[in-house]
Amino acid sequence: MNEKFIRTEILFGKENMGKLKNLNVIIFGLGGVGGYVCEALVRSGIYNLTLVDHDKISESNINRQIFASINNINELKVEIARRRILNINPEAKIKIWNKFVDENNIFEILNKNYDYVVDAIDSVKSKISIILLADKLDLKIISCMGMGNKIEPSKIKLADIFETKYCPLAKIIRHELKKHGIKKLKVCYSDEKPIKINYDNKNKKEKIVGSVAYVPSVAGLLIASEIINNVIKK
Repeated sequence: MNEKFIRTEILFGKENMGKLKNLNVIIFGLGGVGGYVCEALVRSGIYNLTLVDHDKISESNINRQIFASINNINELKVEIARRRILNINPEAKIKIWNKFVDENNIFEILNKNYDYVVDAIDSVKSKISIILLADKLDLKIISCMGMGNKIEPSKIKLADIFETKYCPLAKIIRHELKKHGIKKLKVCYSDEKPIKINYDNKNKKEKIVGSVAYVPSVAGLLIASEIINNVIKK
């Protein structure tokens, strides 16, 4: 029994730990949600992770993102994530893509080799590119909806996107999926009504979204638990 995962193996059993070790997961977006998905998966004994993010750590990430600290501002998120994962489990096999995902490069990144796809990206166009290809390849995918301007972690849940409410991002994604004939998508979303923000932003072109540490983190942990529980129940 691997000492690092001994307490997990007590719950899951040796056979299930072997399933988790061989699982291959790709995570798009390493922010408030995706970072905690990554953290929970690696600490649960998943060795094979592909991480996709084009961004660098900024000071404004510190309030909610597990990879962000004063010491790594302006460093690439994928590099920070890889170092953290290997410090947790040096045997993990990590592949990174420092790219902004769109319809032009998604075919380069996503393929049938993945057991699970996690979409934790904010961009609508990027999300649609990921979802459409995952559907075409018949891959299991969980897509995270908007967690900004919300403060109630107890309102976060998993559902089909066509059953969601009070989520502006889910509404947009539903509309796009209908255009492409996709009738179902598992999502993590909050049915809390977004708080109306009156924030005086000097840069009027950039929309500032409020956030708090314990909302996106709960979403990320819920997504990770869904992946793991589906594997160990087989």
